[in-house]
Amino acid sequence: MALKDLFVISSTNGFINLIAALIILIVGFIVASILSKLTRKVLRDLETNKILREQAQVRLPIEEFISQAVKYVVYLVAVIWALNQIGLTTTVLQIILVTLLVIFIIFIILAFKDFIPNVVAGFIIYHKGTIKKGEQIRIKNIEGIVIHIDLTEIRLITKNKEIVHIPNSYVTKHELIKTR
Repeated sequence: MALKDLFVISSTNGFINLIAALIILIVGFIVASILSKLTRKVLRDLETNKILREQAQVRLPIEEFISQAVKYVVYLVAVIWALNQIGLTTTVLQIILVTLLVIFIIFIILAFKDFIPNVVAGFIIYHKGTIKKGEQIRIKNIEGIVIHIDLTEIRLITKNKEIVHIPNSYVTKHELIKTR
């Protein structure tokens, strides 16, 4: 077999692998979109956000978050599979994984930048017992009766019957006056 024949066979295999990789990507993106919509529908039918809001008092769009996570995991699997098909897995995969790790760390830091101080302040408020349900308090220019205390916020009802949500970190940073 001549060198010229070997080159033709090699380039034909490379072209076939490239086409297969593109097909894998297209199918992967379609499957990701379908699975994402299906996940969102199932979670919406189960009323996941409502249950979390009422039972755990968590206000996160968990349906959207999980459906997007499913979509991006399928995207990642499709990209890795396509890269493997054309033989670029190791180097490109390492670059992709490091990039995803950095993005994930940044996301976590940004997502919890307000949550963590509020939880820490909630533990301080709970431990010191400075505020109790039913007390009338004033923080800066906000005054009302405490109707609920949890790890992230305090809810007051004002004289005008308005419900005010005050983050716990705000409570610990400002002067608290018990008016009754």
